[in-house]
Amino acid sequence: MNRQDVVAALGVALGLIGACAAPAAGQVTGVPVRAEPPSQDAALPGPTNGRQNYDAAYFVKYAPATALQMVERIPGFVIESVDPSVRGFGQTAGNIVINGQRPSAKGETLQTLLSRIPASRVARIEVAPGDLYGADYTGKSQVLNLILSAGGGLAGTVQASASRDYTGKVRPTGSASALIKRGKSTFSTSVTVENSQTTEEGTDRVVSVPDGRLLEFRRKVNFADEPSVAVATSWDYADGTNRTAHLNGRVFIDRFRLNQANAVTPETGSVRDDILTQRLHYDTYELGGDVTRPLAGGGLKLIGLTTRRDRLSNDESYNRVAADTIGGFTQQLKDRLTETLLRAVWSRPKLLGWTVEIGAEGVINRLASKVDLSLIDGTGMATPIALPVDDAVVKEVRGEAFVNAGRPIDSRLRIDLGVTQEMSRITVTGDAQAERSLSFLKPKATLDWRPSPLWRAQLSVQRTVAQLQFEDFISGAELSNNRVNGGNVDLLPQRAWETLATIERKLLGDGLYKLELGYNRVSLVQDRVPTPEGFDAPGNLGNGHVFIFRNRLDAPLGKLGIKGGRLTLYGSYVSTSVIDPYTLRARAFSGNSLFYGEANFRQDFKKFAWGFGLTGGTSSTYFRLDETDRNYRDVPRVTAFVEWRPDARTTLNLSVDNLTSVSGRRERTFYTPDRRTPTASSIEYRERNSHVVPLLTVKRTLG
Repeated sequence: MNRQDVVAALGVALGLIGACAAPAAGQVTGVPVRAEPPSQDAALPGPTNGRQNYDAAYFVKYAPATALQMVERIPGFVIESVDPSVRGFGQTAGNIVINGQRPSAKGETLQTLLSRIPASRVARIEVAPGDLYGADYTGKSQVLNLILSAGGGLAGTVQASASRDYTGKVRPTGSASALIKRGKSTFSTSVTVENSQTTEEGTDRVVSVPDGRLLEFRRKVNFADEPSVAVATSWDYADGTNRTAHLNGRVFIDRFRLNQANAVTPETGSVRDDILTQRLHYDTYELGGDVTRPLAGGGLKLIGLTTRRDRLSNDESYNRVAADTIGGFTQQLKDRLTETLLRAVWSRPKLLGWTVEIGAEGVINRLASKVDLSLIDGTGMATPIALPVDDAVVKEVRGEAFVNAGRPIDSRLRIDLGVTQEMSRITVTGDAQAERSLSFLKPKATLDWRPSPLWRAQLSVQRTVAQLQFEDFISGAELSNNRVNGGNVDLLPQRAWETLATIERKLLGDGLYKLELGYNRVSLVQDRVPTPEGFDAPGNLGNGHVFIFRNRLDAPLGKLGIKGGRLTLYGSYVSTSVIDPYTLRARAFSGNSLFYGEANFRQDFKKFAWGFGLTGGTSSTYFRLDETDRNYRDVPRVTAFVEWRPDARTTLNLSVDNLTSVSGRRERTFYTPDRRTPTASSIEYRERNSHVVPLLTVKRTLG
């Protein structure tokens, strides 16, 4: 990218501040960025000004080795799943801050970040409303603040594990991290080596409709392994309130290999021994940092980040009779995705009674992608197959500005308001030429009510705009599924008005019940649409609706006679509806599962713990041009573990995944020529099972 691009992105972002700085604007606000947490006596769980505090003594019974294991023991709290590939910085906040500040790293999950922090470095944990931590967290009913101790010296963790698949193969993995604090600086580094291997077996059955005649039977075994190495390092400097600096870097090298053996028995013709191979090289690099300084009674934080992802994929599928190739396909995908962003945020905690935050962000994203698909004949000769939009460059220059303001109305009621103005320009060059500019105003309001220490209610309304995935602009084949995904350079982002009501009730001491009810009105639903070339591709449908009902119970069982016991129940019902472009009838969004549930029990003693979990859900279906692709799993899927802690620094854990050996299933229903035909022509039934997988893990803390 050139200098003009950088200037353009910053110009768009900073030019919007004036349009958003009206007093009526506001999203949520934050306190000034803190280098050190506000002084507060460590305590057993108890509310303090909306904060629920957990000091180090609370976690002794769990003997945690890392901050992640401590966070996992917080009643009713669930770490938000954040996709690191999401462009920009504002939409990847998650629900965890460290010493009151959002982590500047973006390329790794919150779980990975927490797993590198030794438990011995955690002074306490507090859970509080998101408005205390800035605009990125406004509207979140729970944000966890991990408060690190001020002591110096070296601390670290070492972890080694080994799992065994049903064929008897053992795969080892390991990680090590260290944290050094000297004066006002903290240095952290980690190395993680993974050696993931998966072996699964199963069958495919293709039958005709309506007579149910077996057209083809396949017995498959998939051998997959994925070695990877991640190296991360960071430096933090803290010199008081609004006087901080941070640098972080990360390199991630991943190699994925799949070999599939496929014995095929067709209704007519020769028995085949087909093979499928997949090879993927996936390398990512990240460098970022931030600095915070006092300004105008508040704090100004500047954030910079650059990332690069290189991907090289080679897939080969061959049909063979007696080891002789009679045909097949090959595909190579090579792409590079880059991102450069700058973000500025000014916050002030007391401005005419309001907590105010004003900021802007400028981002440049670029994807260069090339796909080469070829047909292999019986002699081994390759004939290229041209796909629409298989060699293109997608580029986006985006800027946004936001203003947020919040204040307590009285001792029990708080309001937070916000507005974000986003503008972007997307260009596509190569096989296809396209250019368009987009502009969105995204207001947000949250009302938080605490009628008593036991009850809490929240109502939020916001307008959201989904992010386009550049990969959806590019065509490509799925050799394992024998189908082509078209690219669509005219794809537009989905928009929605989202309303969510949340009610929380504390129970049985530190237990919690949480109920969420929501409704989203969606326009331009992103799903799949036909292309002029006869494929289907990501595209936009009409208006849609989403109804949400979620509830979670996290209950300590000590008062019920089960010492050290804890039960967690979760159920989610999400109903979606949109008009299908082929049948003209209402259906669910592609990929949506109507219900998901899980139950987990854990019991901790002084040096021993055990537990189990059950998960299950309804199927999800993808609606394509000439097929419906339904995925589901036998239920329940059961996991179990036992844990021994011989001393305060060492933990041995033996866990078993898929204890009931349930299978994953897939049902592909085909229509000729497409789904406007009411009767299916054939159905493919797939079943895969990795069987019972035990895992032994040893963790040791240092320092």
